[in-house]
Amino acid sequence: MGIKAISQVLRTDYVVIGAGVAGLRAAIELANAGRVLVVAKDSLHESSSEYAQGGIAVALSDEDDVKLHESDTLVAGDGLCNPAAVHTLVSEGPPAIEELISWGADFDRVNGKLDFAREGAHSRHRVLHSHGDSTGKEISRALYHVAAACPNVTFQGFSAVADLLMHDGRVVGALALDEKSGTLIPILSRAVLLATGGLGRVFASTTNPDVATGDGVAMAWRAGAVISDLEFVQFHPTALRLPGVPSFLLSEALRGEGAKLLSIHGERFMAGLHPMAELAPRDVVARAIVEQMRRDGSSHVLLDLSGRGDFVRRRFPRIHSTCLSHGIDLDLSPAPVGPAAHYAMGGVWTDLHGRTSLEGLWAAGEVACTGVHGANRLASNSLLEGVVFGRRAGLDMVSLAHSPAASFENPPNPALAADIVSIRHLASDLCGIVRGGDGLREAIQRLSALHSPSAGPMDRAGLECAATRTVVELIARCGLAREESRGAHRRIDYPKILQAFQKHSMISRSRPEVRFE
Repeated sequence: MGIKAISQVLRTDYVVIGAGVAGLRAAIELANAGRVLVVAKDSLHESSSEYAQGGIAVALSDEDDVKLHESDTLVAGDGLCNPAAVHTLVSEGPPAIEELISWGADFDRVNGKLDFAREGAHSRHRVLHSHGDSTGKEISRALYHVAAACPNVTFQGFSAVADLLMHDGRVVGALALDEKSGTLIPILSRAVLLATGGLGRVFASTTNPDVATGDGVAMAWRAGAVISDLEFVQFHPTALRLPGVPSFLLSEALRGEGAKLLSIHGERFMAGLHPMAELAPRDVVARAIVEQMRRDGSSHVLLDLSGRGDFVRRRFPRIHSTCLSHGIDLDLSPAPVGPAAHYAMGGVWTDLHGRTSLEGLWAAGEVACTGVHGANRLASNSLLEGVVFGRRAGLDMVSLAHSPAASFENPPNPALAADIVSIRHLASDLCGIVRGGDGLREAIQRLSALHSPSAGPMDRAGLECAATRTVVELIARCGLAREESRGAHRRIDYPKILQAFQKHSMISRSRPEVRFE
């Protein structure tokens, strides 16, 4: 469908782009200071937060301490975490969880006490779950209930947000796309928060929902914001691998409860590769699975938690029922699994208050890069990051927001005529778990040929294709510049960690050559 025209301008005090955990938590904070419009790309309940199974990590148990959580996060980040961001995350985590509980979030308990599970690279049992494997959905539910009760908060589902609106170098709003009415809708505001979530859908195989096409990173890039650490993309080791079936995440909590990884011949292979075996950091496990698949000439390995009665059905009801719908009863037999794109450690650069490099623009959640995750995110830190930094961004927006602008500059049309499927396969083949300089250069060359905007109609598919192309090229450019292997970034031609690269990659349209700071 073509877009007929730009409609009448909407005005509000604050625009929150994204209705996941980070966006909802920020909206609650902003509601006391003015009118808040929360813009969702799809259904208000279609976000990565809704699909987060693994849980939320927090140092609240009697055996735990924030210093231990801090240490585990730094170790997982492979030398690239921002220590101040990590300290903020773990120290503000406990009160943030207690606040969620006071708002009605229902976490699993045993004999009335919170039930803490253990996941990969955690030294303690500190991961809370809700209904076994629906943690993100429950946190989103609780936050939405609070946000929707605020008179100043309004929710609106558009087809997409086409771009950020600029005036004199400052972000002054957003341009929403409403395909149903055939219009582009400018929304002017005092401040804008990007809470658009992840970018896993730029790869052919991913655990992310369809909406996760990196839109926030792409529109921030077009506006001139600094993008940081985008070469670090975490691949979840265990996504369901069945012909014709979309990738479905089989939570790390399964391995926390004792699930073993087996070759297609039934042989366990992680025990001799890492002291933590199946609970090693995700990048270690994902690469081990890829190597095992290569040795076996197989498209998958096996994840086995069978032989314990109906344990999986009771402990992980959502995972069990999904697998059962595809003919696999996890209580009786193992599931075929393989790695899939899962989480972006990098994104739009922000400080500890969510401020980006552009005046008027904040970012929080997976779209943002505070450096809290470094080169490899510690399991179940992402939901906590959304809650903690969503709140911090909301508070900061209130204190620093400008008066609404009276006008805006028309952004360029980002629509692109190309085959998004071929771009996703290019990303997986050349920018995936294991990369090389030749492949990254090839990716950049092939993507650069698709750079010219299309003259065709702007629609959601076109916007998503444009975002996918932009994000994959940025991943390739940042990955090519980082001539080492660290965390989730593995270069076959530069296999070692180098002290010279213990810095964050930075790139922007005004400074298109990747630099390290």
